Amino acid sequence: MQVFELKGELRTDLGKKATKALRAEGKVPCVLYGGGENIHFAVAERALQNLLYTPIVYIVKLDINGKTCEAVMREIQFHPVSDRVLHIDFYQIDENKPVVMEVPVKLHGFAAGVQAGGKLSLVVRKLKVKALPANLPGEIDIDVTNLGLGKSVKVKDLSFDNFEIVNAKDVVVAQIKLTRAARAAAQEAK
Repeated sequence: MQVFELKGELRTDLGKKATKALRAEGKVPCVLYGGGENIHFAVAERALQNLLYTPIVYIVKLDINGKTCEAVMREIQFHPVSDRVLHIDFYQIDENKPVVMEVPVKLHGFAAGVQAGGKLSLVVRKLKVKALPANLPGEIDIDVTNLGLGKSVKVKDLSFDNFEIVNAKDVVVAQIKLTRAARAAAQEAK
């Protein structure tokens, strides 16, 4: 898991006017939960570009007025029209407590079903993972080489040593769909 460093400054005014003025300065209001008392702070909107607009999942090392802690993003609120970031919730993590996070899925291999004329479809792009912060994966790598026509990979088919997938066991992660050409070839073969 990669670490992203982010600097913030403590907020004292928490009302609507203060928040609106903060956004006008190009800053985003944030809250840090999980460390006992909630900490309200603000970060520069530009500093968030490489954190938000990437498929990589990061552990965020927050520096709030000199005090550092590690956290993960819980919720991001965007403006419905302009897509500007309105608010971010961070959750402070502890090395000894497991954390649940969404991690992207990556498929590799040339599936047997694709060779036979099928189409590989990634149904779920992210899976919820529960692990200690040191064991959190950057992505879940799934080999689809042996996947045949009409077959699928479900959560119950996946097992890993250092982390556990929390999604329902019957959720389909990836599947090989039959294309029209593959159906026509199967009909002609009969």
